[in-house]
Amino acid sequence: MLRFANPEFLLLFLLIPIIVLWYLRRNRVRTGTIKYSNLGLVKNVDKYSNRKKYRHVTFVLRLIALSLLILCFARPQSGRTEEEVITEGVDIVIALDISSSMLAEDFKPNNRLQAAKLVAADFIRGRRNDRIGMVVFAAKSFTQCPLTLDYGILLNFVGEVEIGMIEDGTAIGMAIANAANRLRDSKAKSKVIILLTDGQNNRGQLDPITAAKVAKAFDIRMYTVGVGKRGEALYPVDDPIFGKRYIRRPVQIDEEMLKEIANITNGHYFRATDKENLDKIFERIDELEKTKIEVKQFTRYKELFTNYLLLALGVIVMEVVLTNTKFRKIP
Repeated sequence: MLRFANPEFLLLFLLIPIIVLWYLRRNRVRTGTIKYSNLGLVKNVDKYSNRKKYRHVTFVLRLIALSLLILCFARPQSGRTEEEVITEGVDIVIALDISSSMLAEDFKPNNRLQAAKLVAADFIRGRRNDRIGMVVFAAKSFTQCPLTLDYGILLNFVGEVEIGMIEDGTAIGMAIANAANRLRDSKAKSKVIILLTDGQNNRGQLDPITAAKVAKAFDIRMYTVGVGKRGEALYPVDDPIFGKRYIRRPVQIDEEMLKEIANITNGHYFRATDKENLDKIFERIDELEKTKIEVKQFTRYKELFTNYLLLALGVIVMEVVLTNTKFRKIP
């Protein structure tokens, strides 16, 4: 971006056409006579006729120098616009159940875990300037990925999550405690745990309600998601004789507990009965936890007049040299 700090000096360009008219008028009326004692001196005038064609070069150089000096007075500046982004980010930990019940295939064409991984990955890709981490749990809980802004690394960790990584069971209380531990020292404006489970707490040394109260003490909000259709669902079973087969089992999600956890931490409880519903839940959470972004725009200017000044001096030197050499006038 180019601007002039003192644009009023650009009005001096109005003098240029006046100077040109004065020069043309002066050359039209100006005449002179020279007396020669010997006409032989003017016989070779033709070979100097080319110089006559370019006799106005010095005047043009003066105009160029004057124009450049006017630009110097106007102080041209080049500007570079920069932005300062101020964010009040959100720190989010996704706590994902990887117990064997997540193999239930009621989220066609995927099982529950595959659907949860796909939706979580889309949620991560849609965030900006937020630190996100992941905790996985079954009979025990561990951190799959700490809080990070490197979403590429986090997505790789999400892709590596599999059932069987941990002894089977559902330790919801330990998952909440682990996720809260990751967030307790956070300085973010908002601290959030998104808990996805399809079962009931049956393992671990800490019950979910006590863990939720701990999370509340650290000012952490929890969104709990019950994953699974209502009624019964098909579960794959590896039979040593007949191979893989499916059995029907009732879907047992402790919704009352998940609702109480959400209420204790001023969050929300959601029920996802299919992948489309799970997508909408994460979209809803995304809307509830918007990151505040403030953008301050400013422009840095760099003075350019020295460039024009040096160029003008160069033109003046050229004009002086030509005036006193090639286009020298006889007094």
